[in-house]
Amino acid sequence: MSVDNAAALLAEITRLANALERLAGPPPAINDWSAADCFVWQPVSQRLHPVRKPNRVALKLIRGVDHVRDILHENTQRFAEGFPANNVLLWGARGMGKSSLVKSVHADINASTDPDLKLIEVHREDIASLPALLDLLKESGKRVIVFCDDLSFDHDDTAYKSLKAALDGGIEGRPDNVLFYATSNRRHLLPRHMMENEQSTAINPSEAVEEKVSLSDRFGLWLGFHKCNQTDYLAMIDAYAEHFELGITQDLLHAEALEWATTRGGRSGRVAWQYIQDLAGRLRKPLDRA
Repeated sequence: MSVDNAAALLAEITRLANALERLAGPPPAINDWSAADCFVWQPVSQRLHPVRKPNRVALKLIRGVDHVRDILHENTQRFAEGFPANNVLLWGARGMGKSSLVKSVHADINASTDPDLKLIEVHREDIASLPALLDLLKESGKRVIVFCDDLSFDHDDTAYKSLKAALDGGIEGRPDNVLFYATSNRRHLLPRHMMENEQSTAINPSEAVEEKVSLSDRFGLWLGFHKCNQTDYLAMIDAYAEHFELGITQDLLHAEALEWATTRGGRSGRVAWQYIQDLAGRLRKPLDRA
């Protein structure tokens, strides 16, 4: 074979190899579990993106939700230790610390327990990719909480079927090393008007929304969050002010905090934190939430 023919053959083989690589798609991502305790699922690349500095507050700073805090902490502690635990739906009023509580409980347990518990956030729009994520997690050897913040479904949204299968359905079911935590403003994860409309137009109203309502039934724990009263709101304010050593008299602190809540149209943990950020900024004080 001549040199020219050999070069042409080599070029053709290289072209075919490159074409096959493109057809095969990108190689599977190699996830480094030691990179962080928290990750964000990226379904396109099948990668867990490490979050080395999560956005969370110390558990002791979350006030006004003591009962649900203790239930969530106990459920998560059992899971971290390798014992049975339930999927959890945290639902209710906006700004009352649902997602903050999940992240803070995770951090608190990792700080006080030997097992290395991982927290993986799945964005609402990526729910349909859960089966692929569970395939990855079941072989990881890690205990993992899969977390979806602000979860809800609208009319004609079929992504909830992937979540149902991931929670308890399907032949394989949920891997023993995985729990699912979700927050939502809706107890049944779909708007009330949608449920009422389907009931009023269905031949059998009792079955019209059964499939979608059964999704929330797959969460063993429902933890409700309700609007806080003035006493709880001011307790949150006091806890933040003491923790960050803001150096303001309680009378002035409470007067400003109540005025702030009035301008915001209500009281909540989020409103309390927004006031503290404003106060710390005016006082030129840094806020390290860890």
